[in-house]
Amino acid sequence: MAASNTLLSSPIYTSPSSNSHHPKFSLVKFPTSFTRSHSISISSSAKPFKVSCSSSDSPIKDDSSSSSTPIELRHPAFPTVMDINQIREILPHRFPFLLVDRVIEYNPGVSAVAIKNVTINDNFFPGHFPERPIMPGVLMVEAMAQVGGIVMLQPEVGGSRENFFFAGIDKVRFRKPVIAGDTLVMRMTLLKMRVGIAKMEGKAYVGGEVVCEGEFLMAAGK
Repeated sequence: MAASNTLLSSPIYTSPSSNSHHPKFSLVKFPTSFTRSHSISISSSAKPFKVSCSSSDSPIKDDSSSSSTPIELRHPAFPTVMDINQIREILPHRFPFLLVDRVIEYNPGVSAVAIKNVTINDNFFPGHFPERPIMPGVLMVEAMAQVGGIVMLQPEVGGSRENFFFAGIDKVRFRKPVIAGDTLVMRMTLLKMRVGIAKMEGKAYVGGEVVCEGEFLMAAGK
């Protein structure tokens, strides 16, 4: 059916001898163009019907705008400010108690950010717990303290690796469990340093969410 401005008539005739003055018409006017979906009712003595026209210029979702980069290429690796060999030159800890794998940010005498890759091969998982491998909270605190050691044992703050002790912990809170497969990201910030005693603020994250936080007192001496 061609669309035009023409009025289409469908006369309903009666007998010529009838007294009706005019034939009855059912009129439909079609628009010149269809830019959107229309529903048009035709009124007549017969049962109404509908004509639906779909627009040819309807917007079509373009999937090409979504990222086509494979997931393994979307997330860049953490930077390396200090590798494990450089960490071992600063910290006195060794296997199985060295709990820092890489330093990804370091501000001398101010703060450090480091990571611990939590793996099922860590020696504490067989006992904590066999059916649900969760990193012990005390080891999360220990790992954070070691990151603090990277800050306070540097020459910039007069630190020495020969004596390195916990002096106290306060306001420690565990927000979420850390499990095998997680990457623990720890930030330690030096608040004050007096006569070999450092007060530090620490926060640990997994996937951008805080899993542990607290205040640390650590002692270093010659």
